[in-house]
Amino acid sequence: MARSYRFSYRLCLILLIAFETARRLTSADPNDEACLKNLRQSLEDPASNLRNWTNSVFSNPCSGFTSYLPGATCNNGRIYKLSLTNLSLRGSISPFLSNCTNLQSLDLSSNQIAGEIPPEIQFLVNLAVLNLSSNRLSGEIPPQLALCAYLNVIDLHDNELSGPIPQQLGLLARLSAFDVSNNKLSGQIPTYLSNRTGNFPRFNSSSFVGNKGLYGYPLQEMVKSKGLSVMAIVGIGLGSGIASLMISFTGVCIWLRITEKKLAEEEGKISQSMPDY
Repeated sequence: MARSYRFSYRLCLILLIAFETARRLTSADPNDEACLKNLRQSLEDPASNLRNWTNSVFSNPCSGFTSYLPGATCNNGRIYKLSLTNLSLRGSISPFLSNCTNLQSLDLSSNQIAGEIPPEIQFLVNLAVLNLSSNRLSGEIPPQLALCAYLNVIDLHDNELSGPIPQQLGLLARLSAFDVSNNKLSGQIPTYLSNRTGNFPRFNSSSFVGNKGLYGYPLQEMVKSKGLSVMAIVGIGLGSGIASLMISFTGVCIWLRITEKKLAEEEGKISQSMPDY
């Protein structure tokens, strides 16, 4: 009797666990649902590439490792990767994207997305890849990105970002790829992002070029050489100008003296030929 009871208890427990696992695999996480719904609302899709991104799919976007959303990848029933690249998307990035707490990779590159990078991305604690390059993003780079301790890649090139590069980003120990080229950034490059390993910088100049107000290693050598070139050009221009002026002045003086001499000679001839009265 006792054995039968124990067996029934174990069987019920196994069935309950199996049911709960199946339920999680077949129903959306409410955070993921809110994340996807708000992201879709914040994006404009003139080419209808996100036509399958509907509320009915948001309520059940994953089945285990299978995703029903184009551009989304699932892992154990959760969204863990979003790749919506080169889809002519406009609009902005929803701060509710932070609800996708299992997200490890976010790639919205090569679109026309505008607005600022939401600081709420800091709550994506598992994020390893952030690629928002080739868009129309403006404003400053949020220093809160440094709270995403697993970030390996930050790619923000070819946007309209301004202000300084946050010093905190240099503390990301796992960061292996960093590109903020071709923006409107200013100020000094953080030391920890340009820290030398032997004779090489942690990230070379290609990560920072195209920002007129940005300076410091590894750009400082480039800035110095450009400065010398400009000074050389100015010096050559001034030298040429002064030389031309001196030659012109000398020529005028010689011409005046010759002219004065000729006039004196002509006056002498005239005075000799005039009769005496």
